[in-house]
Amino acid sequence: MLILSEKSKSMPASPIRKLVPYADKAKERGTKVYHLNIGQPDIESPKAVLDGLKNFNSTIISYTHSEGTLEYRKALANYYTNRGIENLTPENFIATLGGSEALLFIFGIIANPGDEIIIPEPFYANYNGFTCENDVNIVPISSAIENNFALPSIEEFAKKITDKTRAILICNPGNPTGYVYSKEELIQLKDLVLKHDIYLIADEVYAEYLYTEEEFTSILSFPELENNAIVIDSESKRFSLCGARSGSLVSRNKQFLNAAMLFAQARLSPVEISQHIATLAHQNVGTYFEDCRAEYLKRRNILVEGLKTIPGVICPNPKGAFYCMIKLPVDNAEKFAVWLLESFSDNGETVMLAPGEGFYSNHELGKQEVRLAYVLKEEDLIRSVEILKTALEQYPGTIK
Repeated sequence: MLILSEKSKSMPASPIRKLVPYADKAKERGTKVYHLNIGQPDIESPKAVLDGLKNFNSTIISYTHSEGTLEYRKALANYYTNRGIENLTPENFIATLGGSEALLFIFGIIANPGDEIIIPEPFYANYNGFTCENDVNIVPISSAIENNFALPSIEEFAKKITDKTRAILICNPGNPTGYVYSKEELIQLKDLVLKHDIYLIADEVYAEYLYTEEEFTSILSFPELENNAIVIDSESKRFSLCGARSGSLVSRNKQFLNAAMLFAQARLSPVEISQHIATLAHQNVGTYFEDCRAEYLKRRNILVEGLKTIPGVICPNPKGAFYCMIKLPVDNAEKFAVWLLESFSDNGETVMLAPGEGFYSNHELGKQEVRLAYVLKEEDLIRSVEILKTALEQYPGTIK
């Protein structure tokens, strides 16, 4: 008998991509769709990357070392040194197929089936899928939109720790909330994981994109966490290289890195061309980060200020990344998102949103929330807000 595994039946759909068929049908009808659902920047990749692709002249696209090319790992070590994070060498990095593979490796290395990872929610939706693939259980700690999704009290974390707890995982700056953890909050987490001798995992993919006066604090900056800290990194958002699938995991824990090498060997190698162009990007940064940061800040302000003019919409002001998690005055956010694509248009245009419940472990939460990505140019964001406002005026399930 042909069967599907129980795991395959429990794999969650991505809230970011699950409504794509509705968007495709809307486009087939001639409707223009503004994609606020996905963090795909429209800012060009660095010139060095584009030139490197054009001038790549190898006659064979080869395997690389399983841990990644030495050139790429040297570039990563230098990048972290320039950010003030010391004592990292190429040996502290393993190149991965984006941050996603890094997460898959980590869960497979540190946890057995049935073990637990504590994660503040809402969180990056694919954490649900990655933990499912590894038979690991998420233990969520809910943050609230009413206080801008701030880190819950450290006592809440302490209550959740059991003999099955293997790690606390945070995303900093946060996807989907844009929340940025303060150094004081990270110190509290540091002390807690050291007390219980568990890992602190930080998804720091958006570290370059902060919009506050505070400096970003990486968990790698705490010497006491030498064996407990693991960082997920990626070039996808840093250099607008989403399709290159180039990322890495970073740690000083030699035992963890040795195990990670076995996972890296099992999937053979990361992509040669992706590492090549990412290396070029790091070697020719120039003012790329400053320029992108200034552009995203303008876009954030346009989107947030626009959303605050819509009656009933609750929109915190994100401090980093390029997402807003907002609450809508609707009966059900996913139902509304489908309606936008299936039944609504304003002068032949509509918007695509990512329903909020998929960013929670408990899908009963976030039913009135959506994530928006401010990765579109200014005029498109202004128009998207206009469309959303009109849609809420016409949607049958809007709560007046």
